[in-house]
Amino acid sequence: MPAEEGVSEKIVVVVAGGEAPRPEAALAVPPGAEVIAADAGLEHARALGLDVSFAIGDFDSVSEDSIADAERAGVRVVRHPAEKHATDLELALDLAVSSGASRILVLAGDRGRLDHLLAGLLLLGSGKYAGVEVDALVGVARVHVVRGRRTLPGDPGELVSLLALHGEASGVTTGGLAYELHGETLEPGSSRGVSNVLTASEATVSVERGTLLAVFPGGGDGA
Repeated sequence: MPAEEGVSEKIVVVVAGGEAPRPEAALAVPPGAEVIAADAGLEHARALGLDVSFAIGDFDSVSEDSIADAERAGVRVVRHPAEKHATDLELALDLAVSSGASRILVLAGDRGRLDHLLAGLLLLGSGKYAGVEVDALVGVARVHVVRGRRTLPGDPGELVSLLALHGEASGVTTGGLAYELHGETLEPGSSRGVSNVLTASEATVSVERGTLLAVFPGGGDGA
C-alpha cells in the first residue's frame, strides 16, 4: 500500500520469538525499516544481521548476556512480567503501532507450538491493527492481511488461500486467480477460499466488509 503523497511511510519489522525465521527472510527487510524484536526474536534478529531498535517481552527465552549485549549496542529493552495478558508478539505489534507504523512485516518460524502459531496468525487480523498494513513471512509462507483492496505479488501457478478472520468477509472479489470470486461471502471456518491458483504475476483481492488472511503457503502443492 503506497503512502499518501507528502506522507512518509514508516515500515516496522517485528521479529517473533519461538522458532527462528528462515535466513532468507532478511532479504525481505526494506532498507531503513525499524526492527522490533519479541523476546527470543532478539537473538533471531541478530542471526539475520538486523539492527534492532527495541526488544520487548518477558525474555524467558533469552539469556541475560544477550540482553546485556543488546543494551550496550543501544537497543531499548522493554521488560514485561512472565504473568501477563498478551503474548510477546502482541506486545511487539502494539509497540509498532504506537511508534507510528504504517506497515508491519512480521518474520517468524513455522515450527514449534501449534497454539502459538495459530494465535499469532489470528492476531495479525486483530481489529486494533486495522489502520496498518500487516504482512508476515512464516517459514516459507507469505501471509497478508486484506482489508479493503490489496494487490499481492506472486508467480503464475502459485497457490493462495483466502481465509475469513473474526467473522464473515463479504463482497469478496478477486482478479488474477484461476477460481475468481465476484462479490462473494467467505465464512470463518469454511474451506471455500482454500487452494486457489495465481494465473498472473499478481492477484488483486478486495473485500467490502470484514477481514481476510491471504496465505501463500509455498513448499509445493496441496489438496
